[in-house]
Amino acid sequence: MLTKIFSFILLIVLLPLFIIVSLAIVVDSNFPIFFKQKRIGKDNTHFWIYKFRTMKLDTPDIPTHLVKNSASLNTSIGLLLRKLSIDELPQLINIIKGEMIFIGPRPALHNQHDLIKLRTDIGVHSLLPGVTGWAQVNGRDKLSITEKVKMDEFYLKNQSLFLDLRILFMTLVKVFKREGVNG
Repeated sequence: MLTKIFSFILLIVLLPLFIIVSLAIVVDSNFPIFFKQKRIGKDNTHFWIYKFRTMKLDTPDIPTHLVKNSASLNTSIGLLLRKLSIDELPQLINIIKGEMIFIGPRPALHNQHDLIKLRTDIGVHSLLPGVTGWAQVNGRDKLSITEKVKMDEFYLKNQSLFLDLRILFMTLVKVFKREGVNG
Protein backbone atom coordinates (compact mmCIF):
# COMPACT_ATOMS: atom_id res chain seq x y z
CA MET A 1 0.00 0.00 0.00
CA LEU A 2 2.85 2.37 0.85
CA THR A 3 4.36 1.74 -2.60
CA LYS A 4 1.07 2.73 -4.27
CA ILE A 5 0.80 5.92 -2.21
CA PHE A 6 4.43 6.85 -2.95
CA SER A 7 3.82 6.17 -6.68
CA PHE A 8 0.74 8.39 -6.68
CA ILE A 9 2.65 11.22 -4.98
CA LEU A 10 5.54 10.77 -7.44
CA LEU A 11 3.07 10.88 -10.34
CA ILE A 12 1.71 14.21 -9.09
CA VAL A 13 5.22 15.64 -8.54
CA LEU A 14 6.27 14.54 -12.04
CA LEU A 15 3.11 15.90 -13.71
CA PRO A 16 4.95 18.91 -15.20
CA LEU A 17 7.50 16.54 -16.77
CA PHE A 18 4.66 14.35 -18.08
CA ILE A 19 3.12 17.42 -19.74
CA ILE A 20 6.42 18.52 -21.32
CA VAL A 21 7.20 15.02 -22.60
CA SER A 22 3.65 14.61 -23.92
CA LEU A 23 3.86 17.89 -25.84
CA ALA A 24 7.28 16.92 -27.25
CA ILE A 25 5.92 13.57 -28.46
CA VAL A 26 2.90 15.19 -30.13
CA VAL A 27 5.04 17.84 -31.84
CA ASP A 28 7.59 15.23 -32.92
CA SER A 29 5.32 12.46 -34.14
CA ASN A 30 1.69 13.17 -33.27
CA PHE A 31 -0.51 10.90 -31.18
CA PRO A 32 -0.66 8.58 -29.31
CA ILE A 33 1.51 9.82 -26.46
CA PHE A 34 1.50 6.57 -24.57
CA PHE A 35 2.46 3.12 -25.73
CA LYS A 36 0.86 0.12 -24.13
CA GLN A 37 2.05 -3.43 -24.57
CA LYS A 38 0.90 -6.78 -23.24
CA ARG A 39 3.37 -8.09 -20.67
CA ILE A 40 3.64 -11.00 -18.29
CA GLY A 41 3.09 -10.20 -14.63
CA LYS A 42 3.07 -12.06 -11.34
CA ASP A 43 2.08 -15.72 -11.71
CA ASN A 44 2.24 -15.36 -15.51
CA THR A 45 -0.86 -13.17 -15.70
CA HIS A 46 -1.15 -10.66 -18.54
CA PHE A 47 -1.30 -6.92 -18.04
CA TRP A 48 -0.78 -3.79 -20.12
CA ILE A 49 2.46 -1.93 -19.40
CA TYR A 50 2.44 1.83 -20.04
CA LYS A 51 5.32 3.84 -21.45
CA PHE A 52 5.82 7.08 -23.30
CA ARG A 53 5.88 6.26 -27.01
CA THR A 54 9.44 6.37 -28.35
CA MET A 55 9.04 4.43 -31.58
CA LYS A 56 7.18 4.87 -34.82
CA LEU A 57 3.64 3.54 -34.97
CA ASP A 58 4.40 0.63 -37.33
CA THR A 59 7.12 -0.89 -35.10
CA PRO A 60 6.71 -4.66 -34.69
CA ASP A 61 5.68 -6.01 -31.27
CA ILE A 62 8.86 -7.96 -30.55
CA PRO A 63 11.73 -7.60 -28.05
CA THR A 64 14.16 -4.78 -28.83
CA HIS A 65 17.09 -7.15 -29.24
CA LEU A 66 15.27 -8.93 -32.12
CA VAL A 67 14.59 -5.75 -34.09
CA LYS A 68 17.09 -5.15 -36.87
CA ASN A 69 18.29 -1.54 -36.86
CA SER A 70 16.04 -0.58 -33.96
CA ALA A 71 17.51 2.94 -33.93
CA SER A 72 15.78 3.65 -37.25
CA LEU A 73 12.41 2.93 -35.62
CA ASN A 74 12.81 5.59 -32.93
CA THR A 75 11.00 8.87 -33.20
CA SER A 76 13.23 11.95 -33.07
CA ILE A 77 12.55 12.46 -29.37
CA GLY A 78 12.34 8.71 -28.68
CA LEU A 79 16.02 7.92 -28.41
CA LEU A 80 16.54 10.67 -25.83
CA LEU A 81 13.53 9.47 -23.80
CA ARG A 82 14.90 5.90 -23.84
CA LYS A 83 18.48 6.90 -22.99
CA LEU A 84 17.24 8.89 -19.98
CA SER A 85 14.66 6.16 -19.15
CA ILE A 86 11.95 8.82 -19.13
CA ASP A 87 9.84 6.51 -21.30
CA GLU A 88 9.45 4.25 -18.24
CA LEU A 89 7.79 6.88 -16.00
CA PRO A 90 4.18 5.98 -16.95
CA GLN A 91 4.81 2.63 -15.23
CA LEU A 92 3.95 4.50 -12.05
CA ILE A 93 0.37 3.81 -13.20
CA ASN A 94 1.16 0.08 -13.28
CA ILE A 95 2.51 0.32 -9.73
CA ILE A 96 -0.61 2.15 -8.54
CA LYS A 97 -2.73 -0.58 -10.17
CA GLY A 98 -0.72 -3.26 -8.29
CA GLU A 99 0.67 -4.84 -11.48
CA MET A 100 4.27 -3.84 -10.87
CA ILE A 101 6.64 -2.72 -8.15
CA PHE A 102 9.69 -0.45 -8.27
CA ILE A 103 12.27 -3.26 -8.05
CA GLY A 104 11.88 -6.78 -9.43
CA PRO A 105 12.47 -8.69 -12.66
CA ARG A 106 11.42 -6.72 -15.76
CA PRO A 107 8.14 -8.04 -17.16
CA ALA A 108 8.52 -10.27 -20.20
CA LEU A 109 6.65 -9.51 -23.40
CA HIS A 110 3.65 -11.77 -23.94
CA ASN A 111 5.46 -13.44 -26.86
CA GLN A 112 8.80 -14.13 -25.13
CA HIS A 113 7.88 -17.77 -24.53
CA ASP A 114 11.48 -18.86 -23.89
CA LEU A 115 11.97 -16.25 -21.16
CA ILE A 116 8.57 -16.99 -19.60
CA LYS A 117 9.27 -20.75 -19.48
CA LEU A 118 12.74 -20.36 -17.97
CA ARG A 119 11.46 -17.92 -15.33
CA THR A 120 8.55 -20.22 -14.49
CA ASP A 121 10.86 -23.22 -14.16
CA ILE A 122 12.88 -21.48 -11.42
CA GLY A 123 10.01 -19.66 -9.68
CA VAL A 124 10.69 -16.09 -10.79
CA HIS A 125 7.12 -15.87 -12.13
CA SER A 126 5.95 -15.63 -8.49
CA LEU A 127 7.45 -12.13 -8.16
CA LEU A 128 5.81 -8.85 -9.12
CA PRO A 129 7.71 -7.40 -12.09
CA GLY A 130 9.70 -4.26 -11.49
CA VAL A 131 10.41 -0.98 -13.23
CA THR A 132 14.06 -1.81 -12.60
CA GLY A 133 15.82 -4.90 -11.42
CA TRP A 134 19.05 -6.82 -11.04
CA ALA A 135 19.23 -7.71 -14.75
CA GLN A 136 18.51 -4.09 -15.68
CA VAL A 137 21.52 -2.81 -13.79
CA ASN A 138 23.75 -5.65 -15.00
CA GLY A 139 23.34 -5.30 -18.74
CA ARG A 140 19.73 -4.42 -19.56
CA ASP A 141 19.12 -4.89 -23.32
CA LYS A 142 22.59 -6.35 -23.83
CA LEU A 143 21.95 -9.56 -21.83
CA SER A 144 20.95 -12.86 -23.42
CA ILE A 145 17.75 -14.56 -22.23
CA THR A 146 19.83 -17.09 -20.26
CA GLU A 147 21.84 -14.33 -18.59
CA LYS A 148 18.64 -12.43 -17.68
CA VAL A 149 17.15 -15.53 -16.11
CA LYS A 150 20.33 -16.10 -14.06
CA MET A 151 20.11 -12.50 -12.85
CA ASP A 152 16.40 -12.93 -12.04
CA GLU A 153 17.16 -16.13 -10.11
CA PHE A 154 19.87 -14.32 -8.13
CA TYR A 155 17.32 -11.64 -7.22
CA LEU A 156 14.69 -14.25 -6.26
CA LYS A 157 17.12 -16.02 -3.93
CA ASN A 158 18.70 -12.89 -2.44
CA GLN A 159 15.83 -10.42 -2.05
CA SER A 160 16.49 -7.91 0.70
CA LEU A 161 16.16 -4.25 1.48
CA PHE A 162 19.93 -3.92 1.03
CA LEU A 163 19.80 -5.50 -2.46
CA ASP A 164 16.84 -3.31 -3.44
CA LEU A 165 18.70 -0.18 -2.29
CA ARG A 166 21.77 -1.33 -4.22
CA ILE A 167 19.66 -1.84 -7.37
CA LEU A 168 18.05 1.58 -6.91
CA PHE A 169 21.46 3.24 -6.56
CA MET A 170 22.86 1.33 -9.55
CA THR A 171 19.79 2.29 -11.60
CA LEU A 172 20.33 5.97 -10.90
CA VAL A 173 24.00 5.66 -11.89
CA LYS A 174 23.12 3.77 -15.12
CA VAL A 175 20.46 6.33 -16.06
CA PHE A 176 22.83 9.21 -15.31
CA LYS A 177 25.57 7.58 -17.44
CA ARG A 178 23.01 6.48 -20.08
CA GLU A 179 24.38 2.94 -20.08
CA GLY A 180 22.93 -0.30 -21.39
CA VAL A 181 20.17 0.94 -23.69
CA ASN A 182 19.85 -0.30 -27.24
CA GLY A 183 18.36 2.15 -29.75
